[in-house]
Amino acid sequence: MCKVYTNTRFQPTSGTNSLFFSYFKDLVGREVTVELKNDLAIRGTLHSVDQYLNIKLENTRVVDQDKYPHMLSVRNCFIRGSVVRYVQLPPDGVDIELLHDATRREARGG
Repeated sequence: MCKVYTNTRFQPTSGTNSLFFSYFKDLVGREVTVELKNDLAIRGTLHSVDQYLNIKLENTRVVDQDKYPHMLSVRNCFIRGSVVRYVQLPPDGVDIELLHDATRREARGG
């Protein structure tokens, strides 16, 4: 599993935001786990992501169902980007070299 860390204190530049936006757009239709800042982790199929990194999941299930039994009936959800702590990606969905190249380009400013 690969985790992508988000932090509201970090003010992303439009380039950084677009890097993650493009990356997540390529994962639409794949299963991901989104961990929220309140420790709730939701697994589901990534339906969409917008430029603010808001996430829409389908066919969702809560990872810790015993701790969050009231969430058992939720099948689709919209998650505001600012409440996301981590996004766990499928291992085969991560092209490490492509990600390294993109982050190096971003660090150089273009």
